[in-house]
Amino acid sequence: MATLPVINRSLCMGCGACTGVCPADALSLEGGSAVCDAAKCTGCGVCAGACPVEAISGFGKAASAPAVDSAAPASKGEVWVFAEQTGGRVATVTYELLGEGRKLADALGVRLAAVLLGSGTEAMALALGERGADRVYVADRPELAVFQDERYAAVIADAVRREKPQILLCGATAIGRSVASRIAVGLGTGLTADCTALSIDPETRHLLQTRPAFGGNILATIETPDHRPQMATVRPKVMREAAAVPGRVFETVPLLDGAEEGVVEAVLRARTERLGFEASIGDGGVNLAGADIIVAGGRGMQKAENFALLRELAEVLGGAVGASRAAVDAGWIPYAHQVGQTGRTVCPKIYFACGISGQIQHLAGMSSSDIVVAINRDPAAPIFQHAAYGLVGDALEIVPALTKAFRRRLGR
Repeated sequence: MATLPVINRSLCMGCGACTGVCPADALSLEGGSAVCDAAKCTGCGVCAGACPVEAISGFGKAASAPAVDSAAPASKGEVWVFAEQTGGRVATVTYELLGEGRKLADALGVRLAAVLLGSGTEAMALALGERGADRVYVADRPELAVFQDERYAAVIADAVRREKPQILLCGATAIGRSVASRIAVGLGTGLTADCTALSIDPETRHLLQTRPAFGGNILATIETPDHRPQMATVRPKVMREAAAVPGRVFETVPLLDGAEEGVVEAVLRARTERLGFEASIGDGGVNLAGADIIVAGGRGMQKAENFALLRELAEVLGGAVGASRAAVDAGWIPYAHQVGQTGRTVCPKIYFACGISGQIQHLAGMSSSDIVVAINRDPAAPIFQHAAYGLVGDALEIVPALTKAFRRRLGR
């Protein structure tokens, strides 16, 4: 039987800090003081650690480091995925998170849910359900048609307080990072940024969040044991998209119905407004992150003029041109083309690494490629260890030869 908290009513000031973090939704405020529902309480001790005046006791050491019985998990909450969308189209990173979220939800034995904000969301909600969401929370208003972090964060944070999910995932994109940080601060929970792997600890049932650290030289695994929801942003293109299953049954739940008046006002009024938007997808009008074929060059290309060879090959193959940080730092090609830990993370079907040695920072951005073709004059270059096909030689000679062969083969 769970150890119930002892609440000192003379100290409790009814701030609600404990009710907001209770993973079992066992605490509520009555008469200006916190009360505990014995039927729901699991004795995890999270509430004691959250109380600013130490009005909750009775857990001993568990108050600062809650012990969770794996047979009776402290949280029954759902796994949530923020459904990022722009112009009525769901971002591909959302489908990647649904694929990974499905594994997490199944490991915990809970529902997988997507949180969708926008205007005219019916088709997007259907797509999310087909991609694996058991439940889609929808806030559909004209004011939410375009992303505005203040409004989006207010709606999602209020929904989290009411529904109490145990995990909330966002894409590590400009939109995802902006809204995730606001939500985490508002809820007083932790946020792990730029994750490349997620899993569930079978003993504690905590979310294990893995991300590169110390310049990509190590991988750190981070837990959030004391606060909920456990939040993480995940790099695009490092996880596989969930497959669509047409006709899949799911539930749609309106978010703003019954929301607090202050949240509705936040939706209608914010301190900033978007006046316009100008898209930029890099030189040549090619979206590097979405390309199926990427021809990337590094220091071995020797000078900026030689990147014309890569552009020619990319044009023949219908792909995009990428680059290593060394090439970008040398001023040979704009930063928009940089692949790696400090650039774009890509997951093409074919990745040509031309004159790229294969340092760990670069591998962090392209290691999920289906096929890697390495071209380098150094047979000991690390890139060959990750390549399906390796060509030892001068990229300045091999790339034109490949272009000629592909042009003849493809009739281009």
